[in-house]
Amino acid sequence: MKKRFTKLKEEYERLEQEYMQEVARNLDLEYKYNTLCSEYENDISQRKEIEELHENTRRLKHDMKNHIMVIASYLNNNEIESAKDYLSVVLDNLNKVYSYIHTGNEIMNYIINTKLLYASKNDIKFNVEIENLAFHRMRSVDFSSLLGNALDNAIEASMDLKEKFISIVIKKKRNYDTILIKNKIEKSVLNENPKLATSKDDKENHGIGLEQIKLLTEKYDGLLDIYEENEMFCVNIMIPS
Repeated sequence: MKKRFTKLKEEYERLEQEYMQEVARNLDLEYKYNTLCSEYENDISQRKEIEELHENTRRLKHDMKNHIMVIASYLNNNEIESAKDYLSVVLDNLNKVYSYIHTGNEIMNYIINTKLLYASKNDIKFNVEIENLAFHRMRSVDFSSLLGNALDNAIEASMDLKEKFISIVIKKKRNYDTILIKNKIEKSVLNENPKLATSKDDKENHGIGLEQIKLLTEKYDGLLDIYEENEMFCVNIMIPS
């Protein structure tokens, strides 16, 4: 009886171990499948956006020929002020046209261009300085969440301002891959809400997604610095290279 019990126990433990290994394999396979699906959907979306940008560029080139002819006509007739006014309108329209940003990092390309295309459609001006960094220590899903949340915060905080401006600087500093995102503010956010607490009805406090940014920065032993300078709210993320 004892031998039979021992044998059954060993068989049970063996099957339990095999079962747990199979569960782990299935979870890993499910994660890989979901990641692949997400990357595929992102790629399709990015391709559509690139095609849209190329089409806008083609139309712009075609329109520019007509604009130049109109301006030349004004100048030939010595209608200088009319030429200036017309040129001013053309330049305003050009400033609203979004140009695709290529960084060399496909994930960064997708996130940056998706967010900034949305910002451009909402009349948010921006300045971008980006080095070709891999952020190789970070999993793709974590990097997407980190950069996406930081940009979403800046865009959301800019929506209702009179002067809408965002600065994005991504580059290597010493042994860190850094993301510095600044957005214009009309009053101090940190003075009114130093802990950056957030609520569903309060969209001006930069708290949206900030907790996720903190968690991801800590996960990769990085540094997070949040401060204000020159009427700009600044989020500086530093991930060890």
